[in-house]
Amino acid sequence: MFGRLRAWTRRHSKLVDALTISPLALLSLITIEVFSKAGSIGARQVDVPGLLLLSAALIVPLVWRRDHPREVFAAVATVSFVQWLLNVVILPANIAVLVALYNVASRCTLRWALAAGAVAELGLLLAMIRWTPEAGRAWLSSSAFIVAVWLAGIYANTRRRYVESLVERAERAERDRDQQARIAAAAERARIARELHDVVAHNVSVMVVQADGAGYAIDGDPEQARRAMQAISATGRQALAEMRRLVGVLRQDAGSPAEEYAPQPGVAQLGDLIRQVRDSGLPTEFTVSGTARTLPEGEQLAVYRIVQEALTNALKHGGPGTRAWVEMTYGRGEIELRISDDGRGAAAPRLVGGHGLIGMRERAAMYGGSVEAAPRPGGGFRVVARIPLGVAA
Repeated sequence: MFGRLRAWTRRHSKLVDALTISPLALLSLITIEVFSKAGSIGARQVDVPGLLLLSAALIVPLVWRRDHPREVFAAVATVSFVQWLLNVVILPANIAVLVALYNVASRCTLRWALAAGAVAELGLLLAMIRWTPEAGRAWLSSSAFIVAVWLAGIYANTRRRYVESLVERAERAERDRDQQARIAAAAERARIARELHDVVAHNVSVMVVQADGAGYAIDGDPEQARRAMQAISATGRQALAEMRRLVGVLRQDAGSPAEEYAPQPGVAQLGDLIRQVRDSGLPTEFTVSGTARTLPEGEQLAVYRIVQEALTNALKHGGPGTRAWVEMTYGRGEIELRISDDGRGAAAPRLVGGHGLIGMRERAAMYGGSVEAAPRPGGGFRVVARIPLGVAA
């Protein structure tokens, strides 16, 4: 209810300002009526139309006090000075000076607030000198009320600016939150794209090699062809399972519980990967040296994917009769991977737009590591990856 009321007052600010000054206008009318019945103020005759005009000139500008606080204060102060020059007695409408002073202090800078306060004090001093016998003592007692109004306006100004800063900070935090969400979504899409690339590139390469072998052996060695087809079937199932897991992550609703999928491959699955590559026709030796450490799952996945991508490249580009070596060394502060082959190396054709080496470097960089890939001097290709142990991205 209060929220709707505040919204209504913001939409009809002029009407609200007019209603708030209506009691002052009513008090002025009552006072002028009392003066008119008395017939005179002291020794002076009462000019009712003049008092009404003067009161209106003081009160009406207050309707625009929110949008134009300095201009309204200047207008009210000018009318009050003309009133002093004409030696017209102080009226209830002169409270408009205090209302305008409050709005200047609450809506303008400190410089303008000080200027308005000084003008109000000067006007009070002039009024006390002309209409009060003990002007000095009366000015001191009355100026305290002006100072109180001025301080109330300064406090309202400070509080309003503080609330505006909080609102701005909340809006900025909301924008930052949305931006971080977009960045996280883009990073997740990039991660899934890397995963899909590794899954598809490796498994499809293995299936192509096995299919070629089965095609050559189907007439001369049916048993070998049968084993090749079995390997194609197993590899295809594995690829489908991994792709189902990745696509399932994409399709998962934000509010629904996560489905159970097979864990991400890690260091423990490197042996299975090597056997699969051997069965695909690439003789591969796998050695581990150093003291084995327990790695975080993310680093284990990076190690597995780097080895998988390097062997996939050797399988695709090495040519017939290629051999490969995978060396994993646990150092004091890092793990080093060396994947080498004796294939065609620099002579092998390169596909334009490939993402294998880029993906390997990105995976290593996530954990503060690096990847170097280049042809071997004696022929073949070598990939060297170094990943710090236990260092997060």
